[in-house]
Order: sequence, then structure tokens, then C-alpha cells
Amino acid sequence: MISRRRMLTSLAGAAVAGPALALAAPRALGAIASPDAAGALPLTLVNSTGAYANSSVHLYIVGNQGGTQVRVTPDGTLAPIALSDNGADGFTDYAIPLASSGETTLSIPYMSGRIYVALGDKLKFKAVADGAGNPALQYPAGWVSSDPNYTVLHDCAEFTYNSSGMFCNTTMVDMFSVPLAIRLTGSADQTTGTLRDGGRAQVFSAVKTVDAFAPLVVDDLRVIAPGHGLDAGLFAADYFASYIDDAWSTYTGKDLTVTTNAGAFTGRVSGGSLGFTGPASVSFAKPSTRDVLFCDGALAAPNDGTTGPVAAVLGAAFNRTTLVSTAAQPTTDPASFYATAVTNHYSKAVHAATLNGKAYGFAFDDVADFASYIQDTAPTGVRLTLTPF
Repeated sequence: MISRRRMLTSLAGAAVAGPALALAAPRALGAIASPDAAGALPLTLVNSTGAYANSSVHLYIVGNQGGTQVRVTPDGTLAPIALSDNGADGFTDYAIPLASSGETTLSIPYMSGRIYVALGDKLKFKAVADGAGNPALQYPAGWVSSDPNYTVLHDCAEFTYNSSGMFCNTTMVDMFSVPLAIRLTGSADQTTGTLRDGGRAQVFSAVKTVDAFAPLVVDDLRVIAPGHGLDAGLFAADYFASYIDDAWSTYTGKDLTVTTNAGAFTGRVSGGSLGFTGPASVSFAKPSTRDVLFCDGALAAPNDGTTGPVAAVLGAAFNRTTLVSTAAQPTTDPASFYATAVTNHYSKAVHAATLNGKAYGFAFDDVADFASYIQDTAPTGVRLTLTPF
């Protein structure tokens, strides 16, 4: 299974959001496989917004293939990112127009990337040179007020498509804006990301009602995830401090059990760190609020089969605020999630708004299978629907 965490690891060296340059140089261009050679998968884009005509919806498919940063062109072919793609305004125009009416069909070649949709205005992607002089792409950062796409209504879905299958998700990890649903057909017929009727307004309203989270709502454009809000000065850097303190105090005096595919880990707090024994010895420093929201820092999850899975479970338990109340993790009953006053109310809101209760409200939301993620090892098609506002 390719979780979102592994999916984004493959994307991390390919692009960056906002004004920074790509952090890792792509490989030399070499040969890029044609869509046919790469097992092209039919993609259907369905505009069911009810608020925007097809002519006002702009589609972008960007990412990487084999370490080379690429995009899908309007004619469905794969092209490398090039500095010469920037126009007179300094930005590329990678928009794929929708059919004049009805559904729009094209193909996805083997690649990892994102499918962006922008409503009204187009997005401004900028081709830049990284530190090694290689072409890189700046992605939109809707949570950064200085980003040129800040006033553009947009969102994205993520995917990895290769010879092993199609692995995809709708994501609210960075922000929530445009309601998107994915239907993946193949060995099964699966759908994820669909909101309840009025779900978008429900998310905006729910976040606004919690004082600490209300500044994350940007007009009717989007709701910024609290981690990005913290970095922007819109969210308290010590929001989770009391809950983190309670967790450390609780497990100073009793055991915490975390069960992963590797087995059961038993942990206690000693000397300021939460240390586990079991299939391996792993230890975690006391996390900060930022660590909890980004599931990083003290809660970073290396792909090592031991520390990483335990970190993921801890990150989920902190965001869902089940860690103090339940000494056996992960918890799997959603009725116990987000039940405390200090909790991730943003993630709570996006989960409550979806039909199946699944969403990507934070990076480890795939723990116990509560993420808006689906996969198929024999895919025949994928549909991305812009659902009604």
C-alpha cells in the first residue's frame, strides 16, 4: 500500500509550494515515457459545482516521473517543466481547458503528482531553477497571503499511478476549499471525498465557531489547516500544550501500548522522553503543538517499519485527542475522536462533512483507515468530480 505519507515522499523532491525553490534537484531529463508506453489511465473531470461553467474551470496535472518534474499538456502528452514555459508575466500557463459542456476526458500517464482545479481565475505556477540550475516548479500555496494564488479559488487531489496501480486521495492537509470527490474503478468501484449536502458551508461554519480556529477561515475562499495557520501567526503556537503535558504526565505512571504491523510496543515517559520497547526500542521527545499539527519534528515518521509506524499512531492520537484517555493505541472508534475541548477542530470539521466520515485532516489520518484515500492494483479509470458548493 502507498500511503499518502509515502506518496508525498515521492513528490517532495519534485516541487515546492510558494516562493521557495525546489529542495532536491530532479534527475537529468533523459527520456520521458509517452502516455501509451506508460499505461495511460482514463481520467474524467466532472464539473458539478452548479456555480461555475466549464469555461471557468481550469485543470492542471503536475508532478514527477522518475525524478523529472513534468506536466500533462492539453493534448494529453507528458512534458518536462522548462524555464522557457514562463510567459511575459513570469508565470507558466499549464491550464488544461474543460470541454465546452459535459464531462472532460483525458489520460494520466505513469507519474506521481497532483490534479489542481481553479475556479474563475487561472493558477500561476512558476518554473524556476533550483540550486543546481535544474528546472523546478513552484506550486500554489493558498495558505500564504503573499502567494500569487492566494485570491484564486483552487484545490487539488493527489495521486501516484504506476505499474502497481493507482493510489489517490482528496486532501485537506494544507487547506480546504473546493469540494472534490474521486471515483476509482478497476478491480473494485470505490469513491471517496464526497461531502454531505451543504458540507462546504458546514466546514466553514464549524471552524468559525471555535475561537482559536476562526482566523483560519479566509473569506469564502478556503479554510487554512492549523499548522499553516500557526506558521502565519493565525493560530496559537501553544494550543496543544496542556494536552501534551497531560499525555506526558499520564504515561509517566502507566504503560502506553502502540500496536503496528511490526507488533506491540510498550512505552513509558522517563527522563522527559516517551520510550518504547518491543519489536525495537524507539523513543520520542516531548512534541510541540507544531509537531502535532504537522506530524513532524518529534513525531517525524521515517520509513523504517518501527519508529515510523509508532510515530504515525502517536500523531493520530494527538490530533484526535484520544491519547490521554486510551492506553491502547490506535483507537478505531470514531465516536471517541475529537471529544475534548482542546482538539483538532479543523480535522473534526472536515471529517464530519464527508459522507463516509473519511478525510485527510492531518498527515497521519490514514492511521486506522480514516483518510479519504483509495487504491486499485488493476485500475480502469478515475473520475474527479467538483461537487456542488
